Amino acid sequence: MKKIVIASNNVGKLNEIAAILAPLDIEIVAQSTLGVSEAAEPHCTFVENALAKARHASGHTKLPALADDSGICVDALNGAPGVYSARFAGESAGGGREQQDARNNKKLLELMARETNRKAHYYCVIVLVRRADDPQPIICEAEWHGEILQTPRGSGGFGYDPLFLLPQLKQTGAELKPAEKNRISHRAQALGMLAERLRAERRKERGERSKAR
Repeated sequence: MKKIVIASNNVGKLNEIAAILAPLDIEIVAQSTLGVSEAAEPHCTFVENALAKARHASGHTKLPALADDSGICVDALNGAPGVYSARFAGESAGGGREQQDARNNKKLLELMARETNRKAHYYCVIVLVRRADDPQPIICEAEWHGEILQTPRGSGGFGYDPLFLLPQLKQTGAELKPAEKNRISHRAQALGMLAERLRAERRKERGERSKAR
């Protein structure tokens, strides 16, 4: 695979994916640059939504497609916001991604105001399909554990990062340097697994070509 379309229009996600997959020398193309609309995400599980997005992008572009579905799961809220993390406070009323993130964070703080159990984890599942009807998509998943703060900290990252404290580092996701986040986050872990799977496939292909000679 020399070129992969990314089934997302989230700039933060696109930057993270491009940075982590850069060593593989794969051209990363955002679906919006190819005129692909966002896919519906009607499912109640992360993996089903990721598969729907990847198949949608691949079907429209005839290219291998990568999609992720991710969110934050809060213990005291029985795993919410979960798959609804991006639209927890309702569909965007305008103002862009940053304003939507602020509304989502505000709602989470309101719901957690009286909770003593602050444990939470980010979850990410990565799906890569070689074609829209790929019967064996590559699926990688990972979790990133932390706690929900009572007030936001940091100006980096996106989503719930300002509220997501990593106790061992004493920093929030929004306080981490991008390179550090790209090394330890839920998406980084899942993408790292994907990168290793792709390297293994390349080694296998090279071995088969050598035998054929």
